[in-house]
Amino acid sequence: MPYGLTIKHDRSGKRLEVQCAHQNGLIYVVPSDASWVCDEEHIHAHALAGFLGDLSNLDYPKIEELMQKWGLYFRKKPLEED
Repeated sequence: MPYGLTIKHDRSGKRLEVQCAHQNGLIYVVPSDASWVCDEEHIHAHALAGFLGDLSNLDYPKIEELMQKWGLYFRKKPLEED
């Protein structure tokens, strides 16, 4: 797999492969109670945005510290009109 983010689709959901020279991992995204509203094509974006939004809203210092450690910040944006 090349370095970066690769999205793979299979029967049960999506796999997001994340790799660089120093880290390598998989994020599995499968249908859930919170993702039923989204189509299969975009379920990974729905799940990650929802999860990060909920995680950020917890206002828990350990989570904030961990996100800052890795340089991750999340901000909800208004939905775009069609």
